[in-house]
Amino acid sequence: MAVYYSKDKVIEIVAKYGENDQDTGNIEVQIALHTYRIEQLSAHLRTNAKDFACRRALLSLVGHRKRLLSYYSKKDIAKYRILIEKLGIRK
Repeated sequence: MAVYYSKDKVIEIVAKYGENDQDTGNIEVQIALHTYRIEQLSAHLRTNAKDFACRRALLSLVGHRKRLLSYYSKKDIAKYRILIEKLGIRK
């Protein structure tokens, strides 16, 4: 794979979206981490268009994030709308 999570970035994302510093299982944190990784893989694929393993990983992450977002929208629609606004996922 082309891009992995750096520890500093994970700590930053968890601090921003989690309830505490150890809250990596929170659904908002998981969605934010997936969004960060998707952005990094998309940037990699712009320069390396024939990296098909990376493309497959990207599509897998997008699908997983979509399932998490679907669950979160059913669980709490108000928090879901705030989260997609913060992350800039949808228009």
